[in-house]
Amino acid sequence: MEKVLECKDLHKKFGRKEILKGVSFTISEGDILAFIGPNGSGKTTTIKLILGLQKINSGKVTINGYDIKKDFEKAINKVGAIVENPDFYMYLTGYQNLKLIASCYDNITNEKIDKIVKYVGLEKRINDKVSKYSLGMRQRLGIARALLNKPNVLILDEPTNGLDPEGIKDLRVLLKRLASEGMGILISSHNLAELESFCNKVCIIDSGTIIETNEVTALKKNENQFIFKVSDTSKINIKGAYDITKSTFKINGDRDLIAKTIKELVKEDIDIYEVKQTEITLEEAFLKKTRGDK
Repeated sequence: MEKVLECKDLHKKFGRKEILKGVSFTISEGDILAFIGPNGSGKTTTIKLILGLQKINSGKVTINGYDIKKDFEKAINKVGAIVENPDFYMYLTGYQNLKLIASCYDNITNEKIDKIVKYVGLEKRINDKVSKYSLGMRQRLGIARALLNKPNVLILDEPTNGLDPEGIKDLRVLLKRLASEGMGILISSHNLAELESFCNKVCIIDSGTIIETNEVTALKKNENQFIFKVSDTSKINIKGAYDITKSTFKINGDRDLIAKTIKELVKEDIDIYEVKQTEITLEEAFLKKTRGDK
């Protein structure tokens, strides 16, 4: 997959305070990257540097091969973004708001606007005033606005704020569809349980420093904990086994210990149906990385 966004060694200071301390990560076509961190960790600052809303002290942002400093217009040309809650003219209809934004670009026809409106599921309400919209509908209108310039990079800062479960579900379905069509998406949110359901990568930032960037599935693996599913646990005599039920138990250890445990179970004539690494939630993984929770 081709890289569509790369941040390399980004530094940002406000006065003497260093907000970002060498932030680096990449997004490729089809990625949905969860950009997570505690309040004040530097998420929104990073997003503003990517979008050219704040000046980079040092480091580099490349979008579709263009340096944001040297070729801003070319770099930003294929980027759509919603930073916090999208603002609209509330006394205008959704369609009128989109027409205003479309006038800033070349060759955006009414047919194209109609297609995007249908894509985000607003065709039945697009001619209503935005003041009549729910927050979820405004978020969908915000994404429609962000899609007008046919971006292949979408950046969303806290897009689930204030959304009800149905609004969050609609947003999730839409973002997964966009990613499946090759768009690279960066999404910053505190709703880690929701991000876990549709993001394939995660980047954790804390105090302006990237703690880890990884696949969501890899981050969730509880590396030293394994669960065994066996025919009978009444006869087991395995040192360190815990959470023992009638047919399962857990053990912490490395691969050598797991191999030794399997040999002992076989020796005791106990059938082994499954051995797998346990998983933790994205929230648990996040707290483990940022707080050192065990």
